[in-house]
Amino acid sequence: MSTLIVLLPPRDPAVPSQEWQLPELPFVLLDKSGRTQRAGRSALTLLPRAASTVLMVAARDLLMMPAALPPLRGPRLRQALPNIVEDQLIQDPQTCHIAVDPQPLAGGRQLLAIIDRGWFRFICDGFSAAGHRSLRAVPVTRCLPQGVALDTRVEVAETVNVGEPVIAGSSDVATASPEAAPATPMVAAVLGAVVQTAPAMLLEGAVERAPENGVPRVELAIARGVQGEGLAVPASTVNATLGALAGAAPVSLYMLTEVPGNEPSLGASSPARLAAYVHGASPLPFEQLARRALECRLDLCQFEFASQPWRLDRATLRRLRLPVLLAVGALVVAIIGANVQWLMLARQRDAISTQMTELLLNTFPKTTVVLDAPDQMSRQLQQLRVAAGELSPDDFLSLADRLARSLAPVPLNGIAGLDYHDRRLDVTFKPEVKLDPDFGKRLGRNGLSGAIDSNTGKWTIRNGQ
Repeated sequence: MSTLIVLLPPRDPAVPSQEWQLPELPFVLLDKSGRTQRAGRSALTLLPRAASTVLMVAARDLLMMPAALPPLRGPRLRQALPNIVEDQLIQDPQTCHIAVDPQPLAGGRQLLAIIDRGWFRFICDGFSAAGHRSLRAVPVTRCLPQGVALDTRVEVAETVNVGEPVIAGSSDVATASPEAAPATPMVAAVLGAVVQTAPAMLLEGAVERAPENGVPRVELAIARGVQGEGLAVPASTVNATLGALAGAAPVSLYMLTEVPGNEPSLGASSPARLAAYVHGASPLPFEQLARRALECRLDLCQFEFASQPWRLDRATLRRLRLPVLLAVGALVVAIIGANVQWLMLARQRDAISTQMTELLLNTFPKTTVVLDAPDQMSRQLQQLRVAAGELSPDDFLSLADRLARSLAPVPLNGIAGLDYHDRRLDVTFKPEVKLDPDFGKRLGRNGLSGAIDSNTGKWTIRNGQ
């Protein structure tokens, strides 16, 4: 089963929803064996199709926080989630989509991933309209390399400042408290320069121009165990920002490289130029980031966004219109053909039945009622044979004569008894008579059928015609 993995840009809060557009997106296409088939950068409508599509959602678009959930499931849990997180949000929680991490945390809590519902619907609907039926969306922070192996059931303390409200998908507010969990190792990655999604900027390359001081702003994704956050900061302040956020915790810093469509690039946003501002960063190939997305268990496509490949939308109906019309046409033709053939056979049956009735009435004019012409004709002919003195095949003399011709090597005085009743002969041979194996075949050649009763040793001879 082929898999398409796509890295999404963050939402620009300054752009209204009616002007949302996606720039060209970096992607990698894997075949069912996990080998790379294609890698590149393409517009949404030109992305290659695959059996499943995995979207890596930008860290700035997500607020990840632990919470104690009530024992609810399905639609009832979905209705309760906004009330659980409303104290942590500035925006209306009803306008947010909240996904639940299936892996539990310490103390019976679970991790929640919160994203703006309108932006997430825009992304999901766009990919569905482009023909990507099976969608998964994972946080890009879950795709970063692991700095230190941790037990996820005990690693999360109170990592969110419950007294500080934040906005889901905000580009200016960190999603976790920097003072919390100082012992939790931090993994950070510079994912490239900030990408503009404003329509006016898409025609200019979609990458934000460097400010007057020449320092570009970069996307910074930070993972603290299972939690994550995102920032957009000047490239020259990355190291200082991470030092302030990490405190005494160890920090692993990476820089995204080998992004499809960026090579060769010597612009201000290229990894080579960003390396002059960011110090101590290890390279993180794009394909490695994408492959880690396959291991993530947190799928943001939950509740109303759950993937439903069987759902028929307008695009699918348009593609299926011709096959459906052909199938319906073939079914109609088959039904009409079957009915026409049935009518033709019914007319032939009626014609043959009429001919047999006429033949019976012409042969036996005294017949008053015709119920079954072939059976009545057979019985009338049998009565004529009996009246003319002819032997019936079931008569005693006829059966005895053909039995005598079938005895062959069996002596005639070997028969101890011969009984005739119900149009059959019951033959009892003397004990010393041994019938040869071909006796049954000789009966068949003379138009008889015979069977022996194993209890009495008697043979029952009937007319076999």
